[in-house]
Amino acid sequence: MNHPVVVESLQLILAGDIAGAERALVAVADDEGDQALVAVLDQLPPKDLLAVMREFDSSKESIVNMVVTPEQFARAIVLEKKYDDRTGEKLRAMINAVIHRESQRVGEYLEEIANLEGGYETLADYFQDRFEEILHFATLGTFTREFDHEAFESIKSITLLAERLEEIDESLGFGDAIAGSKPKVTRAEIADGDWMETAWVLRYELEDEFEHMVMTLRSRWQRLIEMQLAASGEEVASPNPAHDAEESAI
Repeated sequence: MNHPVVVESLQLILAGDIAGAERALVAVADDEGDQALVAVLDQLPPKDLLAVMREFDSSKESIVNMVVTPEQFARAIVLEKKYDDRTGEKLRAMINAVIHRESQRVGEYLEEIANLEGGYETLADYFQDRFEEILHFATLGTFTREFDHEAFESIKSITLLAERLEEIDESLGFGDAIAGSKPKVTRAEIADGDWMETAWVLRYELEDEFEHMVMTLRSRWQRLIEMQLAASGEEVASPNPAHDAEESAI
């Protein structure tokens, strides 16, 4: 049987009173302890847990974000794509507020996200505003390269994008450059509780997950090139046909 606060929270969320639902959930922790709240969150549908978490981030904290487990969080956060106003900044703030509260558990949360359907798309969306920087980190292991966002948005940058895509494919070697690579920067050097630290944990603690996420970003880059070429009336060609076959086998 569901805890009474679950029914109360669902009614409040349905009525649009997200803050009221959060207060009802937090009251469980106050009265019965954090573990009781964790048990309640297990009974709350992921979409409703997401509704609560969307209202709170590092600038507006909630005990819900402090106790949510990796499994509970992953099931909820992959649903974020259903919101029309989804942005990389909003998603990143939500994820950061949860996964970076305990530095030793960041990998647990990321692994749970990656293991779910839509997980790699969620991770790619998290990094979407750092598109070039992440791919540079994937190939060279540093965050030193500055990205020209104006060139990236310009139709004149098609050649640059295609050349960079070939460079990425060659450097990555479809995983060879990631597996077993030693960090060129320490986690302490980039411990920002944000995208750089998240990328570092993915690359050096979750190599397979990082590779798949990079391939997701790489596919988005390919689609961007194709859309820009189509808009310009030029022929659309894959910079690396061999990669397409490799990617389809992943």
